[in-house]
Amino acid sequence: MRSIRRQLLVTLLATITLTTLLGALATYRTALDEANALFDYQLRQLALSFRDQASQNAHMRDLAINDDAQDFSIQIWRPDGTRIYLSHPGKELPHLAPLGFATVDTGNGKWRVFGLQQGGQTIQVAQPLRVRDGLALAAALRTVEPFLLMLPMLGVLIWVVVGRGLRPLDAVARAMTTRTPVALGPLPTNGVPTEVAPLVRSLNDLLARLKRALDSQRDFIADAAHELRTPLAALSLQLQLARRAADAQSRGEAFGELERGLTRATHCVQQLLTLARQEPGGGDRPLMPVNLGDLVAKVVAEQLPLAEDRQIDLGVTPAARAVTVRGDAEALQILVSNLVGNAIRHTPSGGKVDVAVGDGADGVFVEVNDSGPGIPVEERERVFDRFYRRAQTDEPGSGLGLAIVRTIAERHQASVLLDEADLGGLRARVRFDGSPAS
Repeated sequence: MRSIRRQLLVTLLATITLTTLLGALATYRTALDEANALFDYQLRQLALSFRDQASQNAHMRDLAINDDAQDFSIQIWRPDGTRIYLSHPGKELPHLAPLGFATVDTGNGKWRVFGLQQGGQTIQVAQPLRVRDGLALAAALRTVEPFLLMLPMLGVLIWVVVGRGLRPLDAVARAMTTRTPVALGPLPTNGVPTEVAPLVRSLNDLLARLKRALDSQRDFIADAAHELRTPLAALSLQLQLARRAADAQSRGEAFGELERGLTRATHCVQQLLTLARQEPGGGDRPLMPVNLGDLVAKVVAEQLPLAEDRQIDLGVTPAARAVTVRGDAEALQILVSNLVGNAIRHTPSGGKVDVAVGDGADGVFVEVNDSGPGIPVEERERVFDRFYRRAQTDEPGSGLGLAIVRTIAERHQASVLLDEADLGGLRARVRFDGSPAS
């Protein structure tokens, strides 16, 4: 596992060292240029002083070189090329070079040479370039040396400063370790640095979604256990009655009740599984373009036998054009099927159920109208609660149909509105907030 603190330390120290070395290189080049200019001036002045001495002295042995000029070598030639003076005998020095400044490469390294003529004689003053390089390098080292000596101290300071800067992350980590499945409160945001604030906001959003999911799961388990307890107890009682039946007719009636009880329990379990799959994290499938007209027609065709059995006039009002939304086709089919099935079951025989699809001013919608008794205004919100069943209804059911409808609608960013229908019963309208899929 990589350490941000260690990575920052290594990166900053490497950057400082590289910058220092580049500064030393720039200092070396600058010092070398200045040394070249200064020493070239000295070469010229030294050559001119020897020219003046040579013009005033008759003998070359009377010429003298100052101790400060020991880095310089002086040679003097007659017009015929005979050397009459050499300041450092035994050293390999540049031979006769062109007049003016020149750089000469010898077996003893490179030399900087200045030559002039006086009275037919040639005076040449030379200096090894290594002397200039050494002075420039010494100047560069003097510049970079304090920074190199300070690197350990800089490392310690960087380690401490970076550690202080990372304290907010440590605080967030410690706060996260205190969160449990039963205590998923948001992380504190007071005093959080600007750079850490997005992380804290994202974690709080994650904690909120996780809390909702866990609460929903706990509620689901509690509701399922409560609702299944009653039908299972009834099944057990009906089984005992079937065993105790004295004759075939009584036994047949008992087994008939047992079969109907099993059907109700099976329907309840199927609805519970459907609701669980539609909850967040229940295996969401990717959203794809869905043609609502085709989907409604398919649901109506499936529900038509039930409508005919109850003598219900089931019809569809198609949209003027194809209406498509992005969604989960299977989930949307369950939504429409639950709405149509509820309308058929709660509409009296000879009634009417009309399903419509459209694209109105307020967006895409699916609407189911029936001529049944409807739902009072004060109960229209409660019917979306899980396992809620109106006391006035005799129709069998689990009380999960509209809860599943709302769950699927919220997953598709849609809203479910219950109102009075033109047919006299209930109008259930699902409006999709997003724009139609292209």
